[in-house]
Amino acid sequence: MSEQTLSYEEAREELIEVVRALEAGGTGLEESLALWERGEKLAALCQEWLDGARKRLDEAMGQGED
Repeated sequence: MSEQTLSYEEAREELIEVVRALEAGGTGLEESLALWERGEKLAALCQEWLDGARKRLDEAMGQGED
């Protein structure tokens, strides 16, 4: 599944699985690097979701106005 189609919850769950796999070890260098790269993408996506939610909350509360 591409990053653009993942919900926040899906991205977070996949990120948790990536972290678990990395912490468990037992993977080769190439696989570990691929997991790390996927984790970075998922973390960035989660941050985008959170930033968007914060912006919407701020706007709803009238704090988004200068």
